[in-house]
Amino acid sequence: MVNVRQSLDLTRLSQPFHGEPVEWVISEKPVPYPEAIAAMEARAAEIAAHDAPELLWLLEHPPLYTSGTSGKADDLLDPRFPTFPTSRGGQLTYHGPGQRVAYVMLDLKRRQPDVRVYVASLEEWIIRTLGAFDVRGERREDRVGVWVSRPDKGNRCEDKIAAIGVRLRRWVSFHGVSINVEPNLSHFDAIVPCGVADPRYGITSLADLGHRVRMSEFDVALRRAFQHVFGPLQSSAAASNVLTRESTTMSP
Repeated sequence: MVNVRQSLDLTRLSQPFHGEPVEWVISEKPVPYPEAIAAMEARAAEIAAHDAPELLWLLEHPPLYTSGTSGKADDLLDPRFPTFPTSRGGQLTYHGPGQRVAYVMLDLKRRQPDVRVYVASLEEWIIRTLGAFDVRGERREDRVGVWVSRPDKGNRCEDKIAAIGVRLRRWVSFHGVSINVEPNLSHFDAIVPCGVADPRYGITSLADLGHRVRMSEFDVALRRAFQHVFGPLQSSAAASNVLTRESTTMSP
């Protein structure tokens, strides 16, 4: 199957908002999901009003499930953790410790107002990051996210290592991506992840693939790859008046 996203021109998305670098913020402690949503929505509104710079917010959540706009109740097999309906695209997924969540708030109206290009750019960012650890991430035309071939599991077997779910409001993006560094993969057993029930397709992580990586080390690779795809970043101890100073730290 031809992957259309593979051939898209991603270069225009590297143009920064008003010429300013994207603000880069890392939360040290797990962030409750409702607080993250409120912070994202407030910051996205400020970006749309040209009152704040764009933002890349890295965090982890406590164990929970989120159900996107295409979510199905039957995909929750075991409600072992809280489940939050959410406005992002996609279906049901898990978030928890050991998973790097990156919420990306960019002004696509000024960069390139094209959803397909934006999603492909997020995939490219993840693929480049994984490559720093000798992991080959790949796109799939019929499945959004980043996948890893698993011939060790059988013919045509693949595992998902990163999920993507986005929302746009006034052409400002929010929500973003989640990448499995070293989460408890058994927590995915309680759901049909992203609605994919085919037994050939599972879930993996860097640790599951034999790569033990500290989150701080992973963030360095994320930062480098982000700048290649989306443009300059500027570290911040806090993101204007949206994120509290107590929950954030300047990146290394």
